[in-house]
Amino acid sequence: MNKPKVYITNSIPKEVLDYIGKHCDYEIWDNEENIQREELKLNLKDKAGVMLTGIKIDEDLLQYAPSLKVVSNIAVGYNNFDIEAMKKRKVIGTNTPYVLDGAVADLIFGLILSTSRRITELDSYVKKGQWKASDDKNLYGTDVHRTTLGIIGMGRIGEAVAKRAKLGFEMEVLYYNRSRKVETEKSLGVKYSDMDNLLEKSDFIVLMTPLTKDTYHLIDAEEFSKMKRTAIFINASRGQTVNEKALIEALENKKILAAGLDVYETEPINKDNPLLKMDNVVTLPHIGSATARTRFDMAMTAAENLVKGVLGEKPKYVVPELEDLI
Repeated sequence: MNKPKVYITNSIPKEVLDYIGKHCDYEIWDNEENIQREELKLNLKDKAGVMLTGIKIDEDLLQYAPSLKVVSNIAVGYNNFDIEAMKKRKVIGTNTPYVLDGAVADLIFGLILSTSRRITELDSYVKKGQWKASDDKNLYGTDVHRTTLGIIGMGRIGEAVAKRAKLGFEMEVLYYNRSRKVETEKSLGVKYSDMDNLLEKSDFIVLMTPLTKDTYHLIDAEEFSKMKRTAIFINASRGQTVNEKALIEALENKKILAAGLDVYETEPINKDNPLLKMDNVVTLPHIGSATARTRFDMAMTAAENLVKGVLGEKPKYVVPELEDLI
């Protein structure tokens, strides 16, 4: 019996590739440069499945993949899926939730600590030989413990952040979410809040919503105007959930104290972006889940979703909007 054919656009660990090879005939894009869209179209013409990260899956691409059954995203987010186009073509979409929650939550706290205690700024200050004994007061940062953290988007990662905040830093935690999480409130002691109250009361504001038409530029000039002037804003969700021009304006005019960013409206970030010239902004290259163990687990989860999908079984993590296709 012939194995189903699949295509892989990312470099993945050998163990994961061997697992796929037991069940499928695979081709892989073995190149340091990201695969171009036209190249992918040529390679999907006879494939039952594809495993990828972030590439837009829409009618333009799907028309070149008449045999496609499943698109396996190596990510928890799936804003690259055109849900209606995939429904029309009866193509299942899967993702990799849960496995990256801890890694992303750790990074968020890294951003909180780096911005509040000015770690990257002062690291540069020392390395440049600028440290003087008389500078003590100029090096002050902001406390994290026993302050108020506001989380916008209380999903699994938000809950992991809240747990670290409550148990590790004795923070009061407010959260805003589309639906109230009563069990989380009971287990962690967090408090539900409307958006305005959260923005006004929080010392640290963490944005962790998925990118949808409703969350595009969720944080804009109006939201920044409601924050404390001492507030620190953290974004580890998607860059387009924030109006970057409004963020820059808020920082330049000292409407907020600082920002810690792992995502941007355009990625990679333009080298002329004003954010890169601000000492009170920590900028990371979208590395929320970038640890060896987490990336291995994500790749294996995506591989298991891929194999089950092409074999006609139900993958473990079908995105909710496409579950009706199973």
